[in-house]
Amino acid sequence: MPSKENKSKQAAPESIYVNRELSWLAFNKRVLLEAADPKVPLLERLKFLMIYQSNLEEFYRVRIGILTHRDLLAPDKGDPVSGMLPATQITEALRVTREQQALMESIWKAIREELHDNKVDVLDFKKISKVDELMSKKLFGDIKDLLQPQMIGIDQPLPFLWNGETNVVAFLGTGREQKLCFIPLHRIPAYQSFEIEGFQKIVPTAPLVRHFLPLLLKKESIMQAAIVDVTRNADVFFSSMEDRADDDFRNKVSGMLSKRKREMPVRARIYGKLTDPAKALLIRKLRVPENRVFTQTVPFDLSFRSCINLPAEFRYPERRPARDIGLKKGEYFSYIEKKDLLLSFPFQSMAPFVDLIYEAADTPDVRSIKITLYRMSGSSKIAAALAYAADRGKDVVCLLELRARFDEQNNIDFSELLEGAGCRVIYGLPDHKVHSKLCVITRDRGAGVCHITQVGTGNYNEVTGEQYTDLSLITAREDVGREAEATFAALENGEIPPETRSLWIAPLSFKPRVMELLDREIAKGANGRVAIKVNSLNNREVMDKLIECSQAGVRVELFIRGICSLRPGVPGLTDNITVVSVIGRWLEHSRIYSFGEGADQRLFIGSGDLLNRNLERRVEAFMEAVTPDTRTQLNEILNALRSDKEKGWQMLPDGRYALEEGGEGTSSQEALYRYFSALKVSRREPQAASPRPTAVRQADNSRKTARTGWFHRLFSSHE
Repeated sequence: MPSKENKSKQAAPESIYVNRELSWLAFNKRVLLEAADPKVPLLERLKFLMIYQSNLEEFYRVRIGILTHRDLLAPDKGDPVSGMLPATQITEALRVTREQQALMESIWKAIREELHDNKVDVLDFKKISKVDELMSKKLFGDIKDLLQPQMIGIDQPLPFLWNGETNVVAFLGTGREQKLCFIPLHRIPAYQSFEIEGFQKIVPTAPLVRHFLPLLLKKESIMQAAIVDVTRNADVFFSSMEDRADDDFRNKVSGMLSKRKREMPVRARIYGKLTDPAKALLIRKLRVPENRVFTQTVPFDLSFRSCINLPAEFRYPERRPARDIGLKKGEYFSYIEKKDLLLSFPFQSMAPFVDLIYEAADTPDVRSIKITLYRMSGSSKIAAALAYAADRGKDVVCLLELRARFDEQNNIDFSELLEGAGCRVIYGLPDHKVHSKLCVITRDRGAGVCHITQVGTGNYNEVTGEQYTDLSLITAREDVGREAEATFAALENGEIPPETRSLWIAPLSFKPRVMELLDREIAKGANGRVAIKVNSLNNREVMDKLIECSQAGVRVELFIRGICSLRPGVPGLTDNITVVSVIGRWLEHSRIYSFGEGADQRLFIGSGDLLNRNLERRVEAFMEAVTPDTRTQLNEILNALRSDKEKGWQMLPDGRYALEEGGEGTSSQEALYRYFSALKVSRREPQAASPRPTAVRQADNSRKTARTGWFHRLFSSHE
């Protein structure tokens, strides 16, 4: 008799699974629809349109780049979830992108008209007034000398077009005298503006240059012109990372970045109308397949949003992270030794974690601080605190993952900076990215040591800490601290971390623990409960286990912002599974895993989604919330998500998403902002206010006097 697992696998047809790429494009459509929501303030709708375009560029650079390589190397190998071949996935992605483009164009038209109604004009040079043209001509004169036209004969190769670089291309002359002229705009401001008769006029640079080409190319016969950019493949890898010295590894990453800049184009965009022969010639010279060329009327660069002068009601109401959680510098160790601490971003500030690092730096019995770093802000307060700790004589170990896509150069710079500050810098493993958000502080305690351990769902990045919803859990539990130390010991030796129980550390101890706890709920039948909040789900083994949960009567709630490759609500398979995607003011990024309910509930947070890469090819870290306060706070988040009918998109059995009618006022993000921004830590015994410890005052003085070299760069951001 077949087991339940075999039965579920046999019963699950391919149609129940959604292709990863198409699911991601559906997520980006939900982002685009925020730009169409009249309840969202106008300038925020424009921002969502910017995000949609930026997301799509990265999708082409990464996902279409990967599929293009797969189509060349293994064209007959299908996607392990949906079975779709690489060429089919590319074709479908292109089709969906074109469908979404029509929606994007209509949304841009509506936003532009509403801007005009509020006395902001984004100039359209096809129907421009004489006054606006006169003012624009003056602006063109201000940048004319910065423009560098590049002429080529009709049979000559194109000049190199950098990824995402906007170019004006002009077709000059006729017949044998025909030429092409490319004018790159990468070093020119993307827009200018002026005010006249109570209107603010936004003048995007590319259309401005295109309109005044006769003033730039006075001796040429200009037949037609357009604006073009190319998107280049970013799917570039190292051949090997074995037996590398640190400096050599940095050089390899730098070499990879240089190579990426010149990779083949995977998409081209044209703004402006060209005749069919001119368009065909341009496409041939760009060496982009015709089906990957998109003609659009939406400007490539919408960054002029930042200069628009409209009242506050055209933006979201101000929401600042709460810095006061009821603890001051010098009080964190004593609190965490008694109770765990949970921070919820962006409702609360990252400042308490920074203060914890400074407190560790100034505490005499602290031996070491070890931390994994994946993405950091340009002026990082956390890097400043780590550098300060190294200067105070602590052993500071920073594992910097140089392969964090599109942040490689920033991390190379920080690796050199932190080394110069006295930190020990190590890198990721040969075949596994270190994506964990893990920090452990080790203190001498008599004949032994004790630890404070932090696990997060998001990066140690103060900028994204105010834009993403993330969690940070800090504990003094010794079982957790010992396993955190063992994890760092393995990473320092270039090894995959060993199996753990108190922490879940991927790849060895993440999926097995998830599967164990899902089996625990299956054994309860209809009394079983599972709630998982992640960014993405596409692992076939986990999805099959979730199907088994549903067939056993377990109620499964999935809160998945982006990719979800499992259809809910399919009779006989996923009847008891619901999927909700929250798209709102902040990017949903936290990961929460809940198994059971009431006293039987087990709750975890951590850095990994349920994608193949997180389960198998990355080092991730997860910690269980065991104290009443932290468990209450995590359940508050899950309850807010359950109640969100305003921003919570329900996934339907056919894979489409829909919002419920009449959900105004139920936004989970607004509810959680009210909850966490007012939350202070609770103590069993009231403590009298105490003066700031001498060591902390000395630390403040040290930071105020550090003004040279790496100290100045790091600490200027902290102050």
